[in-house]
Amino acid sequence: MSNANFQALPGFRDFYPDDLAIRSHIIAAWREVARRYGFQEYDGPPLEPLELYTEKSGPEIVQQLYNFKDKGDRDVAMRPEMTPTLARMAGARANGMRKPIKWFAVPQLFRYERAQRGRLREHFQLNLDILGEADVAADAELLAAAIDMLRAFGLTHQDFVARVSDRGLLRALLLHAGTPEDQLVLVYNIVDKLERETREAVAARLRAEAGLAADAAERVLDIFRHTDFEAVRQAYGDTEGVAPEIARVGELFAALGHMGLGEYVRFDLSIVRGLAYYTGTVFELFDTRGELRAICGGGRYDNLLKQIAGVDMPALGFGMGDVVLKELLTDRGLLPSTKHVVDYYLVAGTPAERPALLGLAHALRDLGHVVEYTLPEAGRNRQFKTASALGARHTVVIGPEEAAEGVALVRETGSGQERRVPLAEVGRP
Repeated sequence: MSNANFQALPGFRDFYPDDLAIRSHIIAAWREVARRYGFQEYDGPPLEPLELYTEKSGPEIVQQLYNFKDKGDRDVAMRPEMTPTLARMAGARANGMRKPIKWFAVPQLFRYERAQRGRLREHFQLNLDILGEADVAADAELLAAAIDMLRAFGLTHQDFVARVSDRGLLRALLLHAGTPEDQLVLVYNIVDKLERETREAVAARLRAEAGLAADAAERVLDIFRHTDFEAVRQAYGDTEGVAPEIARVGELFAALGHMGLGEYVRFDLSIVRGLAYYTGTVFELFDTRGELRAICGGGRYDNLLKQIAGVDMPALGFGMGDVVLKELLTDRGLLPSTKHVVDYYLVAGTPAERPALLGLAHALRDLGHVVEYTLPEAGRNRQFKTASALGARHTVVIGPEEAAEGVALVRETGSGQERRVPLAEVGRP
């Protein structure tokens, strides 16, 4: 016999009942908000062709994947994200579906990376996407849904903020500053580090890696001196090629203001979202104390469906993981109680009342109540002790006298009040 002490793999979680109750609470809230916004739930396989991910993110993504050859000698990977699966599925039926397509999913995702606070090697993630709509109204709808996902847990603008930027606007500003078009993606990735590196270090990288002249590098960095939308509008609102982008971003913020969500959003050009496929609005949601990783991130990716599925259709979406969100809810004391609740605990006075107890248990469960009783026959004292240990809201006793009268003695735990109730009426309003 093996004496191995098996444990979960690093970065993977066991979900004991209390843990699963919290996960279920988070997912239920996600589903409810998605329903209110008119999104439909979908799912796909947890195993996909490896090429689906390298086509979107390049061969370097393989280092972050759980990938292998299956028994059919196919290169496959456990899904690290849901967007490629969405693109594949939507692309297959795009011509026959009414637009816009509003879908959501809550997949378990897998990435081989160093486990740390807020990031594991597996997690559950809400994915919310809108396909087939290019208007900025869709961007406002998506961002409003992301904000409301967190508001559903009792979080407010004092707990989190949505930092919003726009790739189209940033692209126009970088071109105006003298960035060559073929260096835009590289510059995106460099300026994405502005919060973690000094201005001098970023300027040096712009010169050395992107080949920008010193004055062009300074003009690029000057863009990020503007810390709010109005400052950008005043500085560049009349600039050729930039003005239309500013007008579009202005529509986004105006729509969110009309929804009453203006205090939840902040314009921030430093939110670049390193992924090269974003084409328009990009955003990330952070806790206001700055103690955690991003809670949520997403944006517009109008070219991805054409790249993966050959369907030219605008699209935007976001992902919100359960790991960071649970950390935030824990920090704010907003997680629900996970205590197991028993509505009725049934006690048989003697073995002779056991049949009546079983019948009542089933009738109460048919009414939707949580019901427990000792599975093997046991003495009254043990039954009462178990009822107390479980914290049952009601203890129901059927003894010889009650059975003869067709009633049960129902005791309310909180008040201690007792009453004799006909068996057919126990548990009914």
